[in-house]
Amino acid sequence: GAPTISIFLKPPGVIPPGGSTTICCTCQRGYGSFVLYKGSRRLHTLEQSGSRAEFSISNATYEDRGTYNCHYLEGGTVLARSDELEVYVEEPRLPRPDLSVLPGHKVTAGADVMFRCTTTHPSTGCFLYLEGQIQAQLLSREQGDYNFSHVQKGDSGRYSCQCYAMNASREWSAVSKTLDLVVR
Repeated sequence: GAPTISIFLKPPGVIPPGGSTTICCTCQRGYGSFVLYKGSRRLHTLEQSGSRAEFSISNATYEDRGTYNCHYLEGGTVLARSDELEVYVEEPRLPRPDLSVLPGHKVTAGADVMFRCTTTHPSTGCFLYLEGQIQAQLLSREQGDYNFSHVQKGDSGRYSCQCYAMNASREWSAVSKTLDLVVR
């Protein structure tokens, strides 16, 4: 069948000006090349010997904001296109939140886990990121909590959170420190 290709930011989140991140593209097939597009503009091509290409953004500016996607090619033929990845560059104006996990960062498969993103700033919304996923989870506004019931091995990984003010200017915090969840 046709290969599928995924795209994500490592580390995830809204990037501060001057900050850095990496756009990662992965494909189960490992012998073609990856092309990174921003909108319809071709930015970079990476010939791959592995199943993953990494494109670095360093010293980010507002010019780096936008919609990115990856194409996977073999012999000059595009076999797969990734979903679109939105990259945001914003000056962080809110305090950095703290991420914690209950009952702890090592749990057994099937357990219930609660992530808590704590911020001193009132009336914020927060996102929970899992590195390697394009989709962030919106944390419930009341508590800043996110409940996973019956976690599986696939939920293991590196988590972080980031908050924004629920006002017209949509001001962001820096990203929290990361927290590794291990599901055994």
